[in-house]
Amino acid sequence: MYDVLVIGGGNAALCAAISARRSGASVLVLESAPKDFRGGNSRHTRNLRCMHKAPMAVLTDAYTEEEYWEDFMKVTGGMTNEPLARMAIRQSETCMQWMMQQGIRFQPSLGGTLHLSRTNAFFLGGGKALVNALYRTAESLGVEIEYGSEVRELKITDGRFTSALFSRRGFSHEVRAKALVAASGGFQANIPWLKKAWGDVAENFIIRGTPYSNGNILRLLMEQGAKTVGDPTQCHAVAIDARAPRFDGGIITRVDCVSLGIVVNKNAQRFYDEGEDFWPKRYAIWGRLVAGQPDQIGYSIIDSKAMGTFMPPVFPPVEANSIRELAGLLKLDPAALEATVNEFNGAVQPGAFDHAIMDKCATAGLTPPKTNWARRIDKPPFYAYPLRPGITFTYLGVAVNESAKVIMQDDKPSKNIYAAGEIMAGNILGKGYLAGIGMTIGTIFGRIAGEEAARYVKA
Repeated sequence: MYDVLVIGGGNAALCAAISARRSGASVLVLESAPKDFRGGNSRHTRNLRCMHKAPMAVLTDAYTEEEYWEDFMKVTGGMTNEPLARMAIRQSETCMQWMMQQGIRFQPSLGGTLHLSRTNAFFLGGGKALVNALYRTAESLGVEIEYGSEVRELKITDGRFTSALFSRRGFSHEVRAKALVAASGGFQANIPWLKKAWGDVAENFIIRGTPYSNGNILRLLMEQGAKTVGDPTQCHAVAIDARAPRFDGGIITRVDCVSLGIVVNKNAQRFYDEGEDFWPKRYAIWGRLVAGQPDQIGYSIIDSKAMGTFMPPVFPPVEANSIRELAGLLKLDPAALEATVNEFNGAVQPGAFDHAIMDKCATAGLTPPKTNWARRIDKPPFYAYPLRPGITFTYLGVAVNESAKVIMQDDKPSKNIYAAGEIMAGNILGKGYLAGIGMTIGTIFGRIAGEEAARYVKA
């Protein structure tokens, strides 16, 4: 019998396990992935978004609660649980210090991400280093960890968890605990579930993160009477390189040059304003936009002026000396792509181009317009990146309260079930995404879930 059982192995799960253990509880972590692939999507992360009133550590200037909230409202359109969202924003001010106490180190923003130096703290060594630090700390505190352990059944009666059945190395085991923390991610790696929500277009989706986020724990909680929040079609969906692997390609497959050129579909037609806002505030809309195009494919087109001004992805661009040649390599209609580029070039208005600010270099008389960073595509060589929808995590999840307790169908909190991370992020993220906020949600609610679970078992 353990005090606290944590299901999951990423940032939220480890934050919960560490917090519960530091609060005096015995803790077991069940991670479905093998040890070499532990950490869920946290392995691929780079940073978290932090409120701060003054410069601190690697963060510059200040990023107030109200500015954070305004940025958040722009991407979610108000589709959020405001008390939970504001709580996460306020408590994000403590994230860096707490993480450093767990052995995590930070670094200044890298070239190509300098505009995030005020809002986002970057992990030294990236997500893998973050995960390794959290596991080292958890193990040093006496947290027990079982890898390759997939939970098959949860025993819950009248909102009270008693035990879980899990399989490991072909054998079934039952573990009893006084409290449960579910931190096992969304259902994004479950293609049949995605197809139920999206239809057959989901066959063309690429899953950026772990293949182990199959939604099993979410499904089990739903079957046992947990209340859900979120739309199953809402998710963190990014335009990534169409040549990426089906699973686990991570952040290096993201294509960050969308705002520096134009994006066309398979008919060589533009379909959205590429300059609507800074990339960290708008990159997560492009997965859904590409998903809405024929065959769920798009192409980011730039010229040589843009090269070197964005974080390069892992795959090299398709390169050609003319737009017509580029179209041929992409198997697009050459005349149609030439016409689209010529129409765009003719609509670009004079201005002082500066990709570091909202420069208002825009088009005129063009539909859709480009409202910032509009610059003629006219200097060879020309480059293109093929794009597919890259799903990071889904927003359908379990409802929670400010103590991270799972809410049941009768709108009452469960007695001893808590949730953290992607499995409950839909409480805060009704739609859209803000760079780094997923890690913020996981860290804050992981800490809360662990502390509250320990408090419950010690009461």
